[in-house]
Amino acid sequence: MTQGPESRVPGQGSWGPTGLLTLALLTAGCAAHQDPTTTFPRVVDAASSTSPALASDAASLRKTLDGVFDDPLFVRATFGVRVESLDDGRVLYTRNSGKLVVPASNMKLLTMSVAAEKLGWDFVFETRLDAAGLLSDGTLTGDLIVVGGGDPSIDSQNNGAAPLFDEWADALWAAGIRRVDGRLIGDDNILDDTVIGPGWAWDYLGDGYAAGSSGLNYNENTAVIRVWPGSTVGAPARVELSPAGHGLVLTSAVTTSAAGGAPSMSQFRRPGSDALVLRGTIPLDRAVVVRTAAVENPTQFFVSAFKAALDARGIFVRGGAWDIDSLTTPPITMDRRAIATRRSQPLSSLGAYFLKESQNFYGETLLKTLGQRFGGAGSTTAGRRVAAETLTAWGIPDDAYVMYDGSGLSRYNYVSAEAIVLLLKHVWNDERLRGHFLAALPVGGQDGTLGARMRDTVLAGRVQAKTGTISNVRSLSGFLVTQSGERLVFSMIANHFTTSSAQVDRVVERALSLLATDPRAR
Repeated sequence: MTQGPESRVPGQGSWGPTGLLTLALLTAGCAAHQDPTTTFPRVVDAASSTSPALASDAASLRKTLDGVFDDPLFVRATFGVRVESLDDGRVLYTRNSGKLVVPASNMKLLTMSVAAEKLGWDFVFETRLDAAGLLSDGTLTGDLIVVGGGDPSIDSQNNGAAPLFDEWADALWAAGIRRVDGRLIGDDNILDDTVIGPGWAWDYLGDGYAAGSSGLNYNENTAVIRVWPGSTVGAPARVELSPAGHGLVLTSAVTTSAAGGAPSMSQFRRPGSDALVLRGTIPLDRAVVVRTAAVENPTQFFVSAFKAALDARGIFVRGGAWDIDSLTTPPITMDRRAIATRRSQPLSSLGAYFLKESQNFYGETLLKTLGQRFGGAGSTTAGRRVAAETLTAWGIPDDAYVMYDGSGLSRYNYVSAEAIVLLLKHVWNDERLRGHFLAALPVGGQDGTLGARMRDTVLAGRVQAKTGTISNVRSLSGFLVTQSGERLVFSMIANHFTTSSAQVDRVVERALSLLATDPRAR
């Protein structure tokens, strides 16, 4: 995802905490029992192919593909395309493959591959709960401090509190802490406080898919908006925000429209403000509409939500919940000790969610984490330097891409189709990277952002690739297994079009279908 269509609700779908655990087991099984080079299915389904007869040589294939990309609808658009065989290294097709184009979420391929190389697939994030001060008769005269490690995966559940908060409440009870005569402090200093990426558009910064990253994150730094129709046409809609602690101040101008229509809503939050404005209509017969909104301060969100959960468990914090950067006096250091530590799922699981669901927030967190671990600062700028050093070591020319963020939301990002193919070939040829990386990619007609595409076509189950979408940009890069069993690597990126994304998809999928069903051009 890079913009709204691919967004999800944290903690609600198949990729919430339970889904990540399931995925961890699946990817572990894949790594243990499956040869990564046979990740793709090798079924032959000629009956499902509707490909026209093609000429018998590669030149004719290239001419045919030129005809596909020369569709009159895209006369003013730019396609950057490159297709190579992984079996013998032949270049099967190129079109502007050395030109820089805006990649949208195909930028995540760079972020994920570098993170896997530098951090390793077994890397986990740690978040720690400390207590500081004297404990007497169940009262802690001091502070509770949550020390963030940048973990992006601590979610609420079913619009309520995170399961982690109950676990930590149990740990506090076990430690004899019933009351805190001090503060609950969120320490997010492992990463910087610049939550907005460079080159992001101001008008979508309040939307959930543009949530920023911090050293302490909760519920993907989004609040869930649920909207129900009123009892009659024209009545105000009922709107609720969750989970607790989001800090947003809602103004709703959503009304109930006649039954049978479609919901129509917009939302806006000015950067630096907690004021969220929601406008639009919801049909009388619609059950509920669910959206997400980015919070202003992720750290404050975490500790406010945690404090609410502690209140519900009868553990009261007298001094309130605080972002460490808002304190007038520093945290107490006397008798400081760890009460509990939360370790995330490994990067192999987090990375699969990142790529399959195209979660922008994860990309920004990973890039900052690379900077913190290997670049001297937990910032986007430091992370970019680490990425550039790694990509150069892999032989990818430094003038073949411009990387400004980790997700692809930035309009400052550029990359060539040639650079992406070089990257994917490197990952394919590196046995340390290949298996989990391939398992993390969406599969055509089956899951992730390709789950609803390529169904009942020759491409279903044969394509593993990363999607990308921002306004006037559509991208798809990854791997394809042909009907004859040949493995191809490809990158297809469209820029500057004024048609719909669906029309771009039609052209790209037609080209891939031709490649999948033309054995004579091999």
